[in-house]
Amino acid sequence: MSVSLYYCASRAAPLTDAETATVERIVAAHRASFPYEDQESLYLYDSEGSRPDEVVAGSTKMPFDPGKVLPVLDHVLGSVSELRRALPGAEWHVHMDDLDVPWDETEGYAFPGMRDPDLAAELGGL
Repeated sequence: MSVSLYYCASRAAPLTDAETATVERIVAAHRASFPYEDQESLYLYDSEGSRPDEVVAGSTKMPFDPGKVLPVLDHVLGSVSELRRALPGAEWHVHMDDLDVPWDETEGYAFPGMRDPDLAAELGGL
């Protein structure tokens, strides 16, 4: 059984050309800096057939390797945070299966303690 992170943004107005270019730039930068070739990364769905007000949506399957979960999660949530900041007026829903990921204006999307270096070191040692 796998666990996935889901993210979507909705608003009445569609993306402008400038916003579309910004989204594409963020996705390209994320993929270029993603640390694992063998893991799923930030993935945006094709907008065809989506809800009429949905401007961005995607998901990422989390790795089975406990030492890779936090780095993948941190990297993807950082990119989703950047997307949120680039799309004003959108209503976002970010969740890992049934668990909502909290938003913080300063930190962006993150679970409490997930950026704790001691926790990362402990999980990396598993």
